[in-house]
Amino acid sequence: MIPPSHFIEPLGLLDGPAAAEAMAAGVARPLAGGPLAFALARVDGRILPVDQVPATYAAALARLSAAPAPWAGLDLARPRVMGILNVTPDSFSDGGTFIDPARAVAAGLAMMEAGADLVDVGGESTRPGSLPTSPEQERARVVPVVRALAGQGVMVSVDTRNAATMAAALDAGARVVNDISALGHDPDSRGVVAAHGCPVVLMHMRHDPESMTRLAHYDDVALEVAQELAARIAAAEAAGIDRARIAIDPGVGFAKTAQDNLALLPRLRLLLNLGCPLVVGVSRKSFIGRLSGEQEPRRRAPGSIAAGLHAVLHGASVLRVHDVPETVQALRVWRGLTGIV
Repeated sequence: MIPPSHFIEPLGLLDGPAAAEAMAAGVARPLAGGPLAFALARVDGRILPVDQVPATYAAALARLSAAPAPWAGLDLARPRVMGILNVTPDSFSDGGTFIDPARAVAAGLAMMEAGADLVDVGGESTRPGSLPTSPEQERARVVPVVRALAGQGVMVSVDTRNAATMAAALDAGARVVNDISALGHDPDSRGVVAAHGCPVVLMHMRHDPESMTRLAHYDDVALEVAQELAARIAAAEAAGIDRARIAIDPGVGFAKTAQDNLALLPRLRLLLNLGCPLVVGVSRKSFIGRLSGEQEPRRRAPGSIAAGLHAVLHGASVLRVHDVPETVQALRVWRGLTGIV
């Protein structure tokens, strides 16, 4: 595990010709492979020009500068889109919309047609304060949809914290596990992921959805999220899960207040110290409603896209979203403006 004392926080972002000129002059480093660059870094509480960072931090600088390696068969040289497909009656934004399997499958296929790179199928609502769904009920909701989508060639991830659901979904054709508990809820989950050799998303959360709001206490939310995710990565590796298969998610809104979210998102680059691709889900969340004044989650697409592009600017490789066509279009324009092919 990387000790927090070796974390570097990239600052002083540059893009376009300024980034290229600064890197050529040796006064900036590429951020996650470029084309964005960073000219400053916070090291041990000090902000330094990047060319004055002590040599003892060379490994950390290399991690921050390296282009993300492919993950789940996806080239992460450009941002990717994970479509959210909740086959639940009670999810905060779209509960009940896709509870019918045929309608869910049609929605997943439409996401792929619109440009999603993978579809994340979940059968348990994990909104703050929600009660658990039994694994049996979760499997009944998820597995038919996973099997149908996978049979149509869709790359499917399964959004679950239960080992039995993971195993059943992987057997039905899912290729990725996305666990809000970072493989900490079910003691058998790490073994399932290790045995299947599948990619996994480890999300930051404290305890469980029912109680997590009471645990939203941080001195430095970005640093503590990084530290706690580093511990979950170490636990996964100890169980036989290759780090190259691990992506991480800061868990926006999970055991975090609106103020915590706003403090965390501009500092996502700190998580690049962990050397894993960054998956970020801000879609339709309550902090967007607070900032925009829009109380209806389904009408938060513009705010979700703004927050998603902000996350990409700060290091996200994958955006987990409800509004796939709108996000794909926004990313294409953003890539054109920033020079990402």
